[in-house]
Order: sequence, then C-alpha cells, then structure tokens
Amino acid sequence: MTTKRAAIFDVDGTLVDTNHLHVVTWWEAFRQGGRRVPMREIHRAVGLGGDDLIEHLLGKDRDREADERFVAAHHALYATYFERLPVLDAAGDLLRALAGRGWTIVLATSASGAELAALRRAIDADDVILGAASADDVADGKPAPDPVQQARKLAGVPSERAVFVGDAVWDMKAAVRDGAVPVAVLSGGIPRRDLEAAGARAVYRDTADLLGHLDSSVFADME
Repeated sequence: MTTKRAAIFDVDGTLVDTNHLHVVTWWEAFRQGGRRVPMREIHRAVGLGGDDLIEHLLGKDRDREADERFVAAHHALYATYFERLPVLDAAGDLLRALAGRGWTIVLATSASGAELAALRRAIDADDVILGAASADDVADGKPAPDPVQQARKLAGVPSERAVFVGDAVWDMKAAVRDGAVPVAVLSGGIPRRDLEAAGARAVYRDTADLLGHLDSSVFADME
C-alpha cells in the first residue's frame, strides 16, 4: 500500500505572480494613512499575514488604531486585480503532475475569503487541490508552523511525509519549524542565499523549473 504524502504549496509568489502587486498596494495603503514605507522593505515582508506585516514594518509601538484602516485599504486596492491575477508558468501543470504521482495537494496561504478564491481561479487546478489552510484557519501565520500543520491535518499526513514549497523566508521557517521538507522557488524575488539560510532544502527558479526536475527532486526521493 502506498504511504500517503502531501505536497503543500504557498500561493502568492509561488503559484501566482502577485508579490509585487502586494508591494504596490501595501505601499499605497500606508501612504493613504500617512506612513512612508520603502517598497524594498514591504517586499521582504510579503508572505506575512496582514497584522504581522504591519507590525514587522511599523513596529510594536505604532498607533494600532490605524491597523484596520491599513488592512482595509490594502484589500480594496488589491481586489482591483482579482480578475486578472497572473498565474506562474506551469503552476497548474505542476500540481497535476504531483497529484498524478500520488501526492495530496494542499495550499497554505495567508490569503483568505474572496482573495483566496481569486487566487484559486487563477491557478485553475481545483480538480487536484484537496483544500487550503488559510489565514482564517490558524491562530498564528507564517513563520509560525501553524499553516503547514493545518495543511498537513487536511491531508492527514505526518511532517516527515510532507513537502512545503514556498517563495519567502517565512515559508522556509514555517516548514522547518513544522518538520516538513522546505523547497523554495525564486519567483517571489527573494534571493537564493536568504532562502537557503532559512532552511530551503532545494531551490528552483519557478514552478516550471521544479516541474522539469521532478524526477530528481525531493518529491521523487520520497516516493
């Protein structure tokens, strides 16, 4: 009998090319609230949940009363892109290829609600996606292990039978803390050295590159 295994995927920057949309819309949300935050700093924070991103960028001693306004402004600005979110090359093909090899496909993302629905429409692979661990499902977002643990719970596998693919330092740290195998892609714009320092077992250019090397990847090693 084949042992069950899970391929868990981050979404923004990993399957859908949205990181820089988040950078611009967070920058504008902060600008509207009277805060100037360099885009390079926002880029490094993408992948954190909204509250964690704000704290990471503005600090714990900020005026917290403005947090909800920042989150609402970012959501409204980002929602204007919902119908044209650009999926990364071969993202859907990669998920289907892994499903065909016996992997259970689950998403682990800080997105939720209408945003997650828009991302799933862009990926267009719901036929092989079991489910998603979203921001609504966990107490703490990445880099805490909670999203990866929740995704594994959906798949019904232990950490040693799971691979987590992401594009951010936060993704790699979450996988390491959970015990899942961390695999990184460069499509989110984070340098290879930073991803490796955070624990990435392997680094690929993007989903198409990973698909092209599946037979020599950690996925093949675990089959």
